[in-house]
Amino acid sequence: MKPLEFWYEFGSTYSYPAAMRIESLAESAGRTVTWRVFLLGPIFAEQGWDDSPFNLYPAKGRYMWRDLERVCDGQGIGFRRPSAFPRNGLQAARVACRFAEAAWLPGFVRAVYRANFEDDRDIATLETVSDCLSQAGVEPGPVLTESTSPDSKALLRAQTAEAARLGIFGAPSFRAGTELFWGNDRLEDAIGWSSSR
Repeated sequence: MKPLEFWYEFGSTYSYPAAMRIESLAESAGRTVTWRVFLLGPIFAEQGWDDSPFNLYPAKGRYMWRDLERVCDGQGIGFRRPSAFPRNGLQAARVACRFAEAAWLPGFVRAVYRANFEDDRDIATLETVSDCLSQAGVEPGPVLTESTSPDSKALLRAQTAEAARLGIFGAPSFRAGTELFWGNDRLEDAIGWSSSR
């Protein structure tokens, strides 16, 4: 069976609870997960947005923050509304894209989400990204050096372009074969579809 593809963005609110539960849910269904980071900025720009829709539409934003509180409470994970939103996850995304096959990658991704949505830390800083790598059991220096190489930058641009080509318009998104599922609340559906075919 093909792995379930998990397309996520570090500034994405609902990608946080999805990242915290996808591995355990997939494992229970006998499935593996491919972690695919991308950038929402270029995709939003193609839709004519220069900011998160949760900022562009205040009523939607107010609903989302309260809903995210409920979701996190239901999952038993911490939540603190970030003092800045959306935060720039470019450096973390370059790491996650370049080292997508590393065994420590899921732990790093979860650490970045906790830093952003539980600890209200600026994930754009090298200090925060370094701390997240350390939490994942990785020596930060070599990873950060490699992630800033021209090849690593090009890899993330290509993966973001691939997301757009696949019709991905938001995060989190899941691909089960050729089927696309959007939103944390569609994770179980994606796993179920993937497992039944």
